[in-house]
Amino acid sequence: MIEIGIVEDNVKIRNLIQRYLDMQEAMSCKAAMDSVEEMLEYLDKHDPPNVMLMDIQLPGMSGIKGIEIIKEKYPEIEIIMLTIYHDSHKIFDSLVAGASGYLLKHTSLPEIKESIENLMEGGAPMSPQIARKVIQHFTKPEPKKAPESNLTSREQDIVNGLVDGLSYKLIADRFDISIDTVRAHIRNIYKKLHVNSKAEVIAKSLRGEI
Repeated sequence: MIEIGIVEDNVKIRNLIQRYLDMQEAMSCKAAMDSVEEMLEYLDKHDPPNVMLMDIQLPGMSGIKGIEIIKEKYPEIEIIMLTIYHDSHKIFDSLVAGASGYLLKHTSLPEIKESIENLMEGGAPMSPQIARKVIQHFTKPEPKKAPESNLTSREQDIVNGLVDGLSYKLIADRFDISIDTVRAHIRNIYKKLHVNSKAEVIAKSLRGEI
């Protein structure tokens, strides 16, 4: 049984998540508080949960400060931020403070459940938008040099579309070309970059290799 705690000052959101998680066969959510201070009082008197969902903007102590204190006293608790904030400073301040994951509040209830399960299996769940910012922060482009890929300007446009998360149809719409033309460009890009998937193209782009 995965024991879960929630620190969220929006009563509607807190109750919704708590009820949903409590309905899951292998999960229990007894502790749902609206502030870090209340959660610390609860932890003084009860066994700590395995996982805690934590907002950042809270009455009293901020969620980021709360992570530091909770992780110092209860290092076994895994904390996932669940917040509206997606700016780089708050993301990295949270991760440095000890958060194990970072989800945005538009994350669906099933995705929150999957993220908790992922965390318990050793993962670090993050909303795609957050993961991309983390990758961009820690990826250091190599010094500028003539790219070996020799992509045309249109092929580079296609790569940029892939990095932006666009489907082939949306890429075609963006550049006013047919989907078949997009597919042809994709095949050429794969050959020039010596890759076999969109993920590899995106990774090369984020590492500054294209």
